[in-house]
Amino acid sequence: MAVRAIRGAIQLDVDEREHLLSSTRELVRAVLAANDLTSDDLISILFTCTADLRSEFPALAARELGLGDVPLLCTVEIDVPGAMPRVVRLMAHVETDRARAAVQHVYLRGAEDLRRDLAQ
Repeated sequence: MAVRAIRGAIQLDVDEREHLLSSTRELVRAVLAANDLTSDDLISILFTCTADLRSEFPALAARELGLGDVPLLCTVEIDVPGAMPRVVRLMAHVETDRARAAVQHVYLRGAEDLRRDLAQ
């Protein structure tokens, strides 16, 4: 079994608490489904938000999905001028038998433009 890092991102329409939480849940579910993972496969998840998202911590959404025993961390993305606004990103560290090339990174709702090379 190998340790792999899986990337994901989702762009939000607005900085509202419920929208941030539901969008983050959507992203986490999509990453787990795309890679056939369960909570037991997760080592940790790092979340970042662009500086314009302040309504809630994305980690709360993961806890609401039952991932309370998974180490979760939130931080702010570097505020680069001209960068895509209202984006929640994640990097999940997982244990999996998948080869690195078989890992599915997930970019949703406009965030595909961040990494066209990785987006499914």
